[in-house]
Amino acid sequence: METPDLRLERIVSTGHATPPGRWYEQPTAEWVAVLAGSAGLRLLDPEEEVVMGPGDALLIPARRRHRVEWTDPRRPTVWLALHFREGLSG
Repeated sequence: METPDLRLERIVSTGHATPPGRWYEQPTAEWVAVLAGSAGLRLLDPEEEVVMGPGDALLIPARRRHRVEWTDPRRPTVWLALHFREGLSG
């Protein structure tokens, strides 16, 4: 689903990792939740490693560099990702 203010995605990954040397740095904030499977994320400024499993969620502020280090290679990791402008209110 996508509107001018937000984008909601369902992502399925099996053994996925961000290519070496590549970082995501988006102009919008991203709230991400793992519904099934598991994943490891690396964030910068400050540097942080996060391991996520079913029910875990993380808010990544706009422009914070991040990458997927790994997802479970044996079973699908199902993500729900909501991208939105910071300061958006209901």
